[in-house]
Order: sequence, then structure tokens, then C-alpha cells
Amino acid sequence: MTEDEQLVDALGEAAFRTMGPLTGLAADAGLSLTQLRVLAILRDRRLRIGDLAQYLGLEKSTMTGLVARAEKKGLLARQPNADDARAVDVVITDAGLEVARSLEGAIRDALLPLTARLPERDRRQLRVLLEQMLR
Repeated sequence: MTEDEQLVDALGEAAFRTMGPLTGLAADAGLSLTQLRVLAILRDRRLRIGDLAQYLGLEKSTMTGLVARAEKKGLLARQPNADDARAVDVVITDAGLEVARSLEGAIRDALLPLTARLPERDRRQLRVLLEQMLR
């Protein structure tokens, strides 16, 4: 295999090994994997629906439906944007924050074993590289 093929294979395997446990945890909480990610994103910020969609690489219409379903569950709310009266921000509710916090430990327990064999220096380097890749 070429370097690129090995990289693609490794990325696919990493995605498979992370998405499985996360999908299961989300389902156990009555969420989709994307809703789980949205709760994590909105823990410390508020975003317009379009910005949230762009951040996740989704269509705005898809994000609108996802937010509407989470609103019905009481996990998210829409609030007027402070800078633009025509715009609406999506914010996490107290109930959404409680769900997000309740899953933090389980998510950590599911994902950290994937890097357990790596020395601390390599784990830090992996985090930096992933952050650079995902920007």
C-alpha cells in the first residue's frame, strides 16, 4: 500500500472505532450521533444555525431539522442574536447541558482506551495533529 492508502485506511479504522461506541452512547441517551456532537459544541458557545451547519459540514436545512428535534426534547433553544435582530442563535438548555455532562465520563471511557498504549508525548502530538486536520 502507498502512504496515502495507509493513511486513508488508518483514518477509516479510527472513524469506525470511534463512531461505534459514540453512536451507542448517543442512542442510549435517545440522541443521534450528530445531536450528541451538537450538545458538545454548544456547551460553551452559542451559534447561528447556519454557522453550526457549516461547522459540522451539514446543509442548513438538515441542521434546522436536527435543532427542531432537539428543541422538542428540551435540549436546545433558539434565542435572538445579540448583534443581528434578524438572526437566531442556537443555545443549549439546562437539560441539554445535563445530558452532555452525564455522558462525558462514558465518552471518555469509550475513547481514551484507543490511545492508552501511546506515550503521553504521542497522545499530545495526536491531539495537535487532529486539531490541525479538523480546522
